[in-house]
Amino acid sequence: MNIQGKIILKKGREQSIERFHPWIFSGGIQSKEGDLPDGCWVEIQNYKKKTLGYGHYQNGSIAIRVLSFGDEAIPGDFWKQRISKALRARHSSGLPTTQTNAFRLIHGEGDGLPGLIVDIYDGVAVVQAHDAGMHLDRAAIAKGLDEVFEKSLKAIYYKSHGTLPGQMRETHVDEYLSGMGAVPHVVVENGNKFLVDWEEGQKTGFFLDQRENRRLLGDFSKGKKVLNTFCYTGGFSVYALAAGADLVHSVDASEKAIDLTRKNLEINGFNSSVHKCFAQDTFDFLKEDREDYDVIVLDPPAFAKHRDARHQAVKGYQRLNTEAMKAIKPGGIIFTFSCSQVVDRQLFYDTIVSSAIHAGRQIKVLHHLSQPADHPVSIFHPEGEYLKGLVLYVE
Repeated sequence: MNIQGKIILKKGREQSIERFHPWIFSGGIQSKEGDLPDGCWVEIQNYKKKTLGYGHYQNGSIAIRVLSFGDEAIPGDFWKQRISKALRARHSSGLPTTQTNAFRLIHGEGDGLPGLIVDIYDGVAVVQAHDAGMHLDRAAIAKGLDEVFEKSLKAIYYKSHGTLPGQMRETHVDEYLSGMGAVPHVVVENGNKFLVDWEEGQKTGFFLDQRENRRLLGDFSKGKKVLNTFCYTGGFSVYALAAGADLVHSVDASEKAIDLTRKNLEINGFNSSVHKCFAQDTFDFLKEDREDYDVIVLDPPAFAKHRDARHQAVKGYQRLNTEAMKAIKPGGIIFTFSCSQVVDRQLFYDTIVSSAIHAGRQIKVLHHLSQPADHPVSIFHPEGEYLKGLVLYVE
């Protein structure tokens, strides 16, 4: 590992790294030694020049993402070690199985690799970098993946055009680091089939973080009329029909998403007599549609990606949930989610309370929902909990 320089922290600013928090902000830096281009590896020292760890440097608010704590040198097989450790954690939670061959292997800070996402789709690894350091180390990451999986991976696809900072994004073209994958590619999740297009689809191609929440939806869907809004590729819709729903409507503003939903329903053997798709804005649909739904799923994209947008995001969540609460039949169930990291669990809960007041409905909370075990949250980095959800009973 090529360590290109040193970062010396201001007195008192070493406390966060001593508590194993993986971010060091630019305001905590006293001085720098060496030529430090974005993405380089640096040694982190306190004001007494004691080594505290190593990480990726980047000129920005989060100046260093810490990859190793303490003064021990970075081993030559660093990536193999970290990827192996992450895979062992997935095995401990029972992944993969014959019924689920798509899962998240690396979840950034939750796996001690801030800025890196790796999803596995039945033997295809999709790698996504969220900072300059992981981008520059992509070849070493691919090598580590091949070593851990003993060259059994069909392909490694690097998809970071939408997540890299500034100029790197402008010059980067997504590419295969090894092999070639045929897309769309069929994966299995809890026995249900899904087409994944990591080249053109959102994120890495599929929203793996809703796996267990989709399964829970099945418990509420038998014999029911279900509305799945912001459906993307129809994940919740497939689970509802597989559980025996009488009717499912899927809504998304994107024609492309609706097309993928139809294809996913087809490969699972469901026909148009029990399902209908609508390429329409969810807010408009909730106001216009008069179907008497028993279950409504609200799984919107992140309404806020930074703190400046948080207030508007809260207003959006309030409006969305108010409309759903007004529309659903008495005794109905609402699955409602937020994946906006800047909207924390308590703020989201308070927003749902406000929606209930505006809708004039009595509401009971049946479940508090989150991300699954393959999207772990480091106890030293609570910011890693981004997915929040509630199952509501509407009287």
